[in-house]
Amino acid sequence: MDKKSNIYCLFEQSGTFKNAFKRAGFKKTIDVDIKNDFGETYEFCNIFDDVELYYTTGNSPLMGRITEKDFVMAFFPCIYFSQFNCLFFTGNTVHYNGLTECEKINKIIERAEQRQYFYDILLKFCWIVMERQIPCIIENPYSGVNHYLYQNFPFEPKIIDLNRNLHGDYYKKPTQYFCLNFEPTKLNTIEKKYKAKKINQISGHKFDATCNVKRSLISPEYAFNFINDYILGKKTEKTERTLFN
Repeated sequence: MDKKSNIYCLFEQSGTFKNAFKRAGFKKTIDVDIKNDFGETYEFCNIFDDVELYYTTGNSPLMGRITEKDFVMAFFPCIYFSQFNCLFFTGNTVHYNGLTECEKINKIIERAEQRQYFYDILLKFCWIVMERQIPCIIENPYSGVNHYLYQNFPFEPKIIDLNRNLHGDYYKKPTQYFCLNFEPTKLNTIEKKYKAKKINQISGHKFDATCNVKRSLISPEYAFNFINDYILGKKTEKTERTLFN
């Protein structure tokens, strides 16, 4: 990949992959999100609205300017596709405690509509990427047949990382990566800098929105290893490989 390419990290406000791409030698890396809680967002944009606009009109401020010479890393919101989401559709989530059966059904209908919206946006995003031949990786959690996209998506993941902690991340957190217009390389840097944290032990994880952000964070080491292993096909430097405990 040309180091002069524009790198767009969509739905990322942490700057983790943006800064890892910079470290890997890319000059122009752009974090795009609607929030800036970390002070790293380069460009503010409601990406959902932008996708809808391009799909409807053939042009938009963001997707309308990204070309086949650029590269996109999209961390698409996943809560409506994840295995955990099944609890909402079966009515077994603690969020429904104290509700009547009719109230639960109303909540399930509302959530089904929300999932359909996000699924439609994801498909429209993929349509734009394919139509414009934009090299792109879409990240989402992995849980096999229990993940909504396993049976409801026209693409299969080309990268499945069953234990991100082995590659320098904070969590094990199995993750899948869909690669569109892009064939990943197949290196596999094994490192162990952090003791794996357990997501369900993070304080307030059931109801605290700020905790959901903490759960989604990726370590700088993992991002750098991922770029080298799967995008550049380049082994990390010796200083990176001394992270073994």
